[in-house]
Amino acid sequence: MAAYLRTLKIKSRNARKRLIWHRDHAPKPYLRERCAAILKIADGHAPYAVARSGLLKPRDPDTIYAWLNAYEADGFDGLVEHPHGGYRGPHLDDHRAEVAERLRQPPDVAHLDPRAPSPAVAPCRYRLEVVRASFDWLSDYSLSGVWRVLDRLGIGWKHGYINYWSPDPQYRTKVRFIEKCLKIVAADPQHNVAIFVDEMSYHRWPTAAHDWTPKADGYPLAVHGNCNNQQWRVIGGLNAYTGQVSYRQNYIVGREQVILFHQQLYHQYRRMDNLFVIEDNWNVHTHPDVQAAVAELSNVTMAWLPTYACWLNPIEKLWKWLRQTVLHRHRLSDRWPELRQRVGGFFDQFRDGSDELLRYVGLLGDGRFAKVLRV
Repeated sequence: MAAYLRTLKIKSRNARKRLIWHRDHAPKPYLRERCAAILKIADGHAPYAVARSGLLKPRDPDTIYAWLNAYEADGFDGLVEHPHGGYRGPHLDDHRAEVAERLRQPPDVAHLDPRAPSPAVAPCRYRLEVVRASFDWLSDYSLSGVWRVLDRLGIGWKHGYINYWSPDPQYRTKVRFIEKCLKIVAADPQHNVAIFVDEMSYHRWPTAAHDWTPKADGYPLAVHGNCNNQQWRVIGGLNAYTGQVSYRQNYIVGREQVILFHQQLYHQYRRMDNLFVIEDNWNVHTHPDVQAAVAELSNVTMAWLPTYACWLNPIEKLWKWLRQTVLHRHRLSDRWPELRQRVGGFFDQFRDGSDELLRYVGLLGDGRFAKVLRV
């Protein structure tokens, strides 16, 4: 019982004034509450009584004793430095490098929960249980306590990404040539144009995606209808400066359709001094028949993207917009011609160009090619 009779002596008048001011005016509610508790204890109230009935709401007596210990150890700063409780030991920052280095290594069986059935299989990622088992000084922490320690160390649960890379030894040379073409367009867009070209496929059956639906109905279905699946192909071109979209649709996009599309671009931009066509290294693009046909188009210059570098082709974002707007969980499986018509209508809205589209695909703003185009 002696512990419950513990009192506190505030050593100076200024210290009391500081506590009173923050009790009445501190912007943080937790700090006002702590100052009020310390003042009551200093006035002779038992910490247990303060915890149960001396504050706006009842508190665990251990919480009040933790505030009291912090104030006695560090003064007023002890009330501020730990606003949400948690570990107060001085050595936590000493473990920062240790934890970061360990989490870079794969988990192993030795760090699994000992209660797990044997033989245990090491997981591919660190769960909180595995983090706790990996460090002796975390062994008595709850899972929420482990999370708070990681948070204090600046370690968070974040979605990963794939480190895409291009094996093309001429990567930088090709990118510099594309940038050179874009600079020519930026200097005189009335007489020069750059078109990013690519192909994509879509199907008669819809793809699954989020949608609003009554909760009682369960998850929204991507209805296939009473039909077999079919594929349709699109070849498209995106004007890098204006956002104009040109396209062709067909059951198959092979050499014939690729040649026709390049001829379509030539007639559309026949008044331009230079028509830079930027596309990937698909074997149809580089086929001798296609290259021979393109060579007859007087103002066309081919600019090749590095191999396996889809992130450099902004039209990929246009395909993403199409899927999100038209193709995800559509209800047109039984109306295949109407679906193809809607896809065409999506592209037709950009017939005269669009700043919104340029911003969406990264050709307006702070992107690499955007900066080249807007100098």
